[in-house]
Amino acid sequence: MKKIKIKVNGKIKNISENTSLLDIVKSLKIPIKKVAIELNEEIIDKKNLKNIKLKKEDKIEIVHFIGGG
Repeated sequence: MKKIKIKVNGKIKNISENTSLLDIVKSLKIPIKKVAIELNEEIIDKKNLKNIKLKKEDKIEIVHFIGGG
């Protein structure tokens, strides 16, 4: 299977061509409820994660929510 390069929080990752955004989030063991996910500077609705296939050069930013007051 062909590999592509993407960037996750500034780090380059090599992934399989047909990887979904959900696959990446799961592989990073990130609690989905506690993060915002941005793909190419656009906030992604978490309901769509499994439907979004990543493409070469995609940039993903995963931001954790921090509580406090």
